[in-house]
Amino acid sequence: MAPSTLLSSHERTRVEDYLNDKIQVTPDLESLDSLLSNLRAQQDLQRKQLAEAQEALSNATKASIDHAEATRKSAEAFAEEQTDINRRLKAITQSETSDEAVHRLEKSIERFQRLELSKGYVELLKEAEELSKEALTKIPSEPRNALKPYARLRSLVSSVKEAQPAAEGAAPHLVDYTEKLASALRQQLKKYFETQLQKTLESMKWPTRDLNITDALLDQWRQEAELLIDLQTPELPTRDALAAGSTIQPPVLFPLEVMVHPLELRFKYHFSGDKPTNRLDKPEYFLSHVIDLINQSGGFFTSYLQPILDKKAQTAGQFLEWNFYNALHGFINALLPMLRHKINSFLPQVADHPQLLSHFIHELMNFDNEVRETWNYLPDPYEEGNWKGMTSEVLTKQGWYDRWLQVEKEFALARYKDIIDNPDSGHIDYDGIELTATKPTKAAIRVNDLLETITERYQPLASFSQKLRFLIDIQITIFDQFHERLNSALEAYLAMTSTLGRTVQGADGQASVEGVAGLERLCRVFGSAEYLEKKMEDWSNDVFFVELWSELQDRVRQNRDGSKNVAGNMSIAEVASRTSPAVTDNNAATTQSPSDGALFDETASAYRRLRQRSESIIVSTLTSNVTAALKPYSRVSTWATISTPSAGAASSPLSLTSDLAHAVRILSTQVSFLSQALGVAPLRRVSRQLLLSIQNYIWDNVLTRNAFSATGAAQLFSDVDHICNVIDTTLGTAGQSGGSLQIMKKLNDGLRLLQLNASSTEVDTVDASPTPGLWEVEKKLFKDNESARAILTELEIDGLTGAEARSVLERRVEIGN
Repeated sequence: MAPSTLLSSHERTRVEDYLNDKIQVTPDLESLDSLLSNLRAQQDLQRKQLAEAQEALSNATKASIDHAEATRKSAEAFAEEQTDINRRLKAITQSETSDEAVHRLEKSIERFQRLELSKGYVELLKEAEELSKEALTKIPSEPRNALKPYARLRSLVSSVKEAQPAAEGAAPHLVDYTEKLASALRQQLKKYFETQLQKTLESMKWPTRDLNITDALLDQWRQEAELLIDLQTPELPTRDALAAGSTIQPPVLFPLEVMVHPLELRFKYHFSGDKPTNRLDKPEYFLSHVIDLINQSGGFFTSYLQPILDKKAQTAGQFLEWNFYNALHGFINALLPMLRHKINSFLPQVADHPQLLSHFIHELMNFDNEVRETWNYLPDPYEEGNWKGMTSEVLTKQGWYDRWLQVEKEFALARYKDIIDNPDSGHIDYDGIELTATKPTKAAIRVNDLLETITERYQPLASFSQKLRFLIDIQITIFDQFHERLNSALEAYLAMTSTLGRTVQGADGQASVEGVAGLERLCRVFGSAEYLEKKMEDWSNDVFFVELWSELQDRVRQNRDGSKNVAGNMSIAEVASRTSPAVTDNNAATTQSPSDGALFDETASAYRRLRQRSESIIVSTLTSNVTAALKPYSRVSTWATISTPSAGAASSPLSLTSDLAHAVRILSTQVSFLSQALGVAPLRRVSRQLLLSIQNYIWDNVLTRNAFSATGAAQLFSDVDHICNVIDTTLGTAGQSGGSLQIMKKLNDGLRLLQLNASSTEVDTVDASPTPGLWEVEKKLFKDNESARAILTELEIDGLTGAEARSVLERRVEIGN
């Protein structure tokens, strides 16, 4: 260790701290040798590490000096080389400075590159020209071999176009020239092949009914058709383009273009100019002509062109095979451009003539349906759903829907007005409906027929939005207008029958709302409302409207945030307000299933409320009429003094009380009318309410207000029985189960109790069992409640309480005195 005199103050302090830490007590001196030994070992190790570090430093210093020397020498060599390059550049470019020399050299290199590029352009143009000449040379002698250089030329054009973006559009003229060269060659090949095919078709006498089909001609036709298809194949749309979501109109195959050409000439001859077949009011002429062409010539393509297309589909690959799906569909596809051209020239001529436009759209829908249903035409076999048809092109793509909808709405509303304005529109139709059904007015039946006709007119539409707008703008609008008319008629009746209305109208006006006349007014409203409500229920279960409702629900579920319109420019709330509240319920993600609700819920609910309200007014009116007629009867006061009939007359039925005759006539007349106007179910509901009202009136105004002898009680029972018989006879099979007396059970039980025999007992004529007499019943009835219940049970009277029975029995003169 170094002497302490050679250590710094800091080092001495560290040594002192170290010794104080290691030697604290006397026994620690015994380990002093071990401590010194460790210190010497550590010192040796540090000396060794120091030596290694010094050696490494020496090597690094030497390497640094060597690298600096090498760098210096390289710099000197580079300077010498740069000086030599500058000297040579100056000599070559004859420049005074090196920068000027470099600039001149770069220009030379650029010119050289352009020269190389031009050389490549020239070679490419030369190749393109040679390919074109080669193809043209081979057309007459080797038409199939002429397609090979054409295919190579198309590939060359594609390569140049694909290289343009990377070259930043460096050669637009080259691309343009090669494209024009390929296009010109294509036209020449196509023209030659088409000419050859036309010659063959002339030999085959195409398109006459008596085709000259020989094996030689047919084989020649196949070869020429295949050449045209091979020429067209490279430019056909691929399946991946359709998968990307783009809408591609299937191209017309070249052979079909040639074969349709004479058909198109014939079509133009018949349906253009002043020909008698070219009539604006008969679009079915040219539409049926196209159908005839498909019928007459479709078999040829199915038999002879389909095998060619099947072969091409196998070699073309999965992305092009959809172009060769169906020969007959290809023929239809070739006829449609001819039809589109005719339609485009036809529509402007009928646009300002509503009847002609409506008729044309209707006929075009029929055409689409026949093509779809007869030949299952589907241009794209991978497309979901059916072909949308020419009607969709006219209404949607060309924008004629709004104009057509306006025309149809004007026609429908005009027809509706004619129905309403017809003098017999308000008459009840007793013959057009089943006998057991409620009879609507003739207007209601005609309105329903009108709406069903409207459904037939727009049912073939392919667009959901267009169908829903047709439903809301026309059908539901007419429903609403007719509902308003019925509701106004009901309000008018209520106004005429009010106190003020009676005062204003006088006697003549009252005649139109009293009695059967008033009931008829109410039945018109009730019958029409019930009829159309049921029709809407039937429509809601119709397949067409069920599918329309399901699609509406699908759109609503996909639009839960309500940010988009679900049908044209109509929001979810607007559609719901006109169809069904279930639309918004389903949009709110409730537990309600999508099948709940229907398109006519809102409208049917309005008609249901109108039906229920008019039924309640019918009941109120009928009850009021009958109870008013019963007032003279309620003033009869001789029930206690009616004499007992003689022995001979006792066995004969009692005659009707004279004061009741008028009421019975009114009852018979009005119930008879209702039995003809109302269906079984509403008639039973109305008659039940009527019977209950009669029961309450007689109970309150006759039975409980007078005293009765046994004969008087029997007379009252006979009168009530007569009323029930009149109602039962008038209602017939539509009457209440168990008869009217069963409805008026309370009154019937009361009258049975009131006319008990005053003797102790009497024998029942049916089962010969003894029946308690008046006094026995009186004793038990007034004894206590338990005894009263027992005697009422014995008499089989369950329509009266004990108190009511005692009140009735007190009406007997014998007990009351």
